[in-house]
This record gives sequence, C-alpha cells and structure tokens, in this order.
Amino acid sequence: MTTEPTITGLPEHIPAHVAIIMDGNGRWAKARGLPRLAGHKAGTENLRRIIKGCVKFGIKYLTIYAFSTENWGRPEDEVSGLMNIIREVIEKELVELHKEGVQLRHIGHLDKLDPILQKKVMDAVELTRNNQRLILNIAFNYGGRDEILCAVKQIVEEKIPVDQITPELFGSYMFTKDCPDPDLIIRTSGELRTSNFLIWQSAYSEWYFPTTYWPDFDEEELRKAIIAYSERDRRFGKVSSKQD
Repeated sequence: MTTEPTITGLPEHIPAHVAIIMDGNGRWAKARGLPRLAGHKAGTENLRRIIKGCVKFGIKYLTIYAFSTENWGRPEDEVSGLMNIIREVIEKELVELHKEGVQLRHIGHLDKLDPILQKKVMDAVELTRNNQRLILNIAFNYGGRDEILCAVKQIVEEKIPVDQITPELFGSYMFTKDCPDPDLIIRTSGELRTSNFLIWQSAYSEWYFPTTYWPDFDEEELRKAIIAYSERDRRFGKVSSKQD
C-alpha cells in the first residue's frame, strides 16, 4: 500500500497528465446511511475541487473515469440517476469551467446516451475547444479494451500495411491521441485494480492508491499524490537514474 508523505509543499517535478479512477462513492454513502446516488452526487461535486487543484498545481491534463462500458450492468435506477447527475453537472458547471479556461473532451462512446444528453456533451466540447489552461478528458461509456479494439478495427479498415504499424502509429488511434500518456494514475478508496482504464496509455504510468473515498479526496490529498509521484524513479524499463 502507498505510504502517504507529510505535506510540506509541492516538488519541482509535477506530473503533466494525471488520471483518476474516482472510486468509493457507494461506500462513502453507505458509511453515512445514505443511498448510493447520494455518494455519486457527492463525488461529482468533489470534482470541482480537484479541477481547481489541478489548475493551481500546474497540471495540464486531467482524465477522469466517469462511467465505464461495464457500468451499464448496474441497477437501472442507479444508471438513470448517474445520467441525470451528468446532465446537471453540464448545466451548472459548464459556464464556470469555460471561464476558468478548462477544455472539455469526451473519450468513449456517446451512442448509448439519450439524444438530449449527447447534444449537451457535444455542445460543451465545442464551447471549450480553444481553452488551454487544463485539458479535461471525461471517460464516459469508456473501456480500455473497447478502445484498443476500436483502434484495431480502424487500422484494418484503412488497410495500413503491417510493417507500418508501430507503437506510435497505434497510439495515434487511441481516444487520447492528442494527449501525452498519463504520468500518474490515482485510484481512490484503496482498491488495487486498473478496471479496464487506459490500458494502452498506462504502460509506464505511476500508480497511487490512497484509501480515501473519492468524495473526501480533496486538494490536500491530491498534493500528497503529487509528492509521492515526485519521489518515484521513473525508469521506463531502463536502468535507474539514481544508480552510480
């Protein structure tokens, strides 16, 4: 389990791209005697704090796992409630996010969403497309295996010769092709699983697993994660840079 360091400030090396599996909403609600949807709502509201924290700390890219391709298998009322929460967030937060210079991008598929919500998402992406202060990738109806399959199918359809298929070319078919791979991936709540998230992109990411449930993962917790990241020796399969 990750050791959480004492906070004394921010280090010199800040991850350019942070990705987050926002886990623990249901358990947060259960611990308070609340319905699961109350946890999801609290988790969504917490995102505002983390976005502000990323801007404050100089993080350039933030990817959040909002809804997976497997989440459709949850109870119908929970799925419906999650869709309503997403709709409310766009309606209430879009103007402020745009004002703060946040560019919204969607990764995954929109086809299963109702047409009204699809349009809200596309309009939000279009409105913020020129913002550069923070790129916010929202992984909604997203799955890492599905993303890889989509890339393979597109490459086959385009009849690209086998000898031209390199890791760089394959990466250009990912949903996140215009972003660097995540430097740091955080999964809250203490669960130690990747859960089909950014499988291709996370090959050399640093992972951080705080026990804090997502609704309580605040700016201070984000700072701890950044400091923990700065203490890692990223070797990318090579010899440690710290060896004599």
